[in-house]
Amino acid sequence: MARPLRIEYEGAIFHVTARGNERQKIFFSQRDYEKFKEYLAAAVEKYGVIIRGYVLMTNHYHLLIETPEKNLSKVMHYINGSYTTYGNIKRKRSGHLFQGRFKSIVVERDSYLLELSRYLHLNPVRAKIVEKPEDYPYSSYNAYTTMNSDSLVDTTTILAMLESNPDAAKTKYKSFVESALGGEIESPFKKVYGGIILGGSDFIKEVLRKIEAIRLTKADISNRRILRAKLLPEEIVSALCSHYGLTLKSVINRERNDIKRRCLYLLKKHTSATNREIGDLLAGMGTAAVAKAYQRFAKELTTNPDLQKEMKVLEGNLSRVKG
Repeated sequence: MARPLRIEYEGAIFHVTARGNERQKIFFSQRDYEKFKEYLAAAVEKYGVIIRGYVLMTNHYHLLIETPEKNLSKVMHYINGSYTTYGNIKRKRSGHLFQGRFKSIVVERDSYLLELSRYLHLNPVRAKIVEKPEDYPYSSYNAYTTMNSDSLVDTTTILAMLESNPDAAKTKYKSFVESALGGEIESPFKKVYGGIILGGSDFIKEVLRKIEAIRLTKADISNRRILRAKLLPEEIVSALCSHYGLTLKSVINRERNDIKRRCLYLLKKHTSATNREIGDLLAGMGTAAVAKAYQRFAKELTTNPDLQKEMKVLEGNLSRVKG
């Protein structure tokens, strides 16, 4: 079975989660939650990591964890291993407590960390365990919004995104989270690239440069094709807009179907985007329509010298985008 590629580097911030084996409970009592937090605190002391936030649910947990050193796997092996041993001894059982390996996503600090922290802190509300996030005792939310201290979590980075004054920042953070109560906010996880990166195109490229190319040749790496893609869809569209002096709206407009066809072809050829993703980007084309349009354009390209020259120029522009 293919496994997600594990990214580790100094100064990275991760969203980490792990679920109970067969989705069973991992926390059975208040003492269990407290014990898990003790292991988190020990990891902070032992490995120098920084906990930016946490939400401990009945059968899984979420962590926002920063690694000043390149040691996420060691940290999580210590936390999950220690808690599993504790649980097995306490309940006189043996075997796995967690379902497989922990999952981690590297998160862009400036663009996505604040939004992600809100989404996680609202998890108990979405699960209908509580009506307000402050009523849930096993998360870092109150450390972000009240004077109650939580020695486990460091709130400074996220709060500073809202206000330099700590007290004012806590008030703003509370308002920011409460603004999403009673409504549907899009999950940040829908924007994750390659199953492991949450950030904008520049951040994605920066992280991909940190991955040794040889690791992406391994057959057991999931999302391998996406992670090996030379260009991101946004870069193709931006290059096309720049070349023709058009906006995105103009490119996908039916009146400029010629440009739209060129865009579709380049997206298929140079990115890992699926037909569905390309269709969504190009004003809601269906997957079958994307496939047929690509085939028609590719066929025309073989017999049209002028089109060949034009596409050669466009792909030359893309080669400069690749760097």
